[in-house]
Amino acid sequence: MNKSAPKPLFHPRLLDVFSGKISDFSWSTEILSGLTVGLIALPLALALGIASIPQGSITPFPAPAIGIFTAIIAGAIIAGFGGSRVQIGGPTAAFIPIVLMIIQEHGYSGLLVATLMAGVILIFMGLTRMGTLIKYIPWPVTSGFTTGIAISIMLSQVPDFLGLRITEASPHEFFEKMMWLGRHASSLNPITAVLGVLSVGIILFWPRLKFKRIPGSIVAMLIASLCVGISGWGNTQDVATIASKFGADALAVSFPSPHLPHIEWAMVHDLLGPATAIALLGAIESLLSAVVADGLSGDRHDSNTELIAQGIANLTCPFFGGLPATGAIARTTANINSGAKTPISGIVHALTLLLLILVGAKLAGKIPMTAMSAVLVVVAIRMGDWHELKRCHKMPRSDALVLLTTFGLTVVFDLVIAIQVGMVLAAMLYIRRVSETTEVSQVTDQDMLERPEHLAQGKSIPEGVQVFRIFGPFMFGAAEKMEAALEASGELPPVLILRLHLVTAMDATGLNALESLVERMMDHKKKVILSGVHLQPLSMMRKSGFVDQLGFENFTATFDDALLLAEELLKKT
Repeated sequence: MNKSAPKPLFHPRLLDVFSGKISDFSWSTEILSGLTVGLIALPLALALGIASIPQGSITPFPAPAIGIFTAIIAGAIIAGFGGSRVQIGGPTAAFIPIVLMIIQEHGYSGLLVATLMAGVILIFMGLTRMGTLIKYIPWPVTSGFTTGIAISIMLSQVPDFLGLRITEASPHEFFEKMMWLGRHASSLNPITAVLGVLSVGIILFWPRLKFKRIPGSIVAMLIASLCVGISGWGNTQDVATIASKFGADALAVSFPSPHLPHIEWAMVHDLLGPATAIALLGAIESLLSAVVADGLSGDRHDSNTELIAQGIANLTCPFFGGLPATGAIARTTANINSGAKTPISGIVHALTLLLLILVGAKLAGKIPMTAMSAVLVVVAIRMGDWHELKRCHKMPRSDALVLLTTFGLTVVFDLVIAIQVGMVLAAMLYIRRVSETTEVSQVTDQDMLERPEHLAQGKSIPEGVQVFRIFGPFMFGAAEKMEAALEASGELPPVLILRLHLVTAMDATGLNALESLVERMMDHKKKVILSGVHLQPLSMMRKSGFVDQLGFENFTATFDDALLLAEELLKKT
């Protein structure tokens, strides 16, 4: 019997293009997709550079240029070395709170050192095959700190969005920052605030007009710039622009040459926690983006290769004065929707950004700061899991506690503390829940593993029906196994039966996986049947509204009943 060759630890998907493994793609489509994503990434890169670096920081280049350089360098490296065919990398909003904290405490050189350390950690995680372990981080933890980051981003954008006239640096602590904003609220600039609100409205409602090739953020920046240019507000300092805040030549700088960041070894110890937070956040966001990309493109990424690529990007960017980078969900989704199937589009996206800066650096200086803030405000609105906060009262108390604790710590303190405490709480509650649901009973010669009505042996499963059985608690580890099993089975069947009679407990992550599966099946006009659901999972499904979503008629008591219902559904379809 021939054994299959072991899967390589590091296999960039760009190699598949040159080896002929990816043949169903068009060069023109890849280039057009890269150009489209480049246009989408331009305002984000500018805004993220501005938001990540506090005014007054000593940096080798102006903040907007640093954001662009990061997007170019990281975008090319992640596309060239990554484990996903369509992943788009660059700076993301999730890093803003941790980056601001590092710069305020250790300076810009401290950020470069922390990013280098994060790159090493990411490479180590990939080489030790930890890519799959990242997926087991519980949903309440990721949801809590993602929503907390969204709040932190919006708070950081208040001064530029409202045009507050502030000369002193923003405090890092939450309560001090709120009092600081309150003291300066009277300096609000009405014109700036109106332009900011207008920009947010344009970005949010532009997709409804179905001009997919032109991103709403570009339209908002153009309209805001025209308003300022025609009225002369920029010349009279009524509305701050990139040029008025960072200088007329803020983006008219040559591409940086590589140089080794200044490293103080005494600083390395202090930066170990923040660097680990950057690495974990980068790993989680990039792999989450890759999973989303798999669902949209039908491909399957290599998580360890992806982590190594993220590490190489974060190890390289500091040599050019860049920020931390990771896979970006919104840009990756736009790349897929534009028709991309290979990493070529990601490389074209990086070249597009380089070309746009070389050609339009002077024009970019006229963009109002409030429009830049509006871009990030919309990013924050879209990244927060607001619906999860609304249904906390429907979750088990333990999951709600983890979510709210992680959320609160992220907003009030910082991401480093939030991730540490959230993970410890999730682990403790997981152990407690498993111990509570495990049953020990005496075995006799009269015992049977399953009652006759649950047995599958000897029963005919109709063509077009697939059956999966889940055994044991359905929690954050089991959710990944279900997704992997469904992926391995190929195309989604017309009717899917999930046998849950051996599932004694479920948590929010398991329920979230079920909800995602049902939504996916419904989108493809396919049916899901659940059989033998126990009291605790059923109670949780009722409270969350999942029973109404699936339809109570699709719940059956036994496997026999599920097979009868499946036959009826097949006849109807």
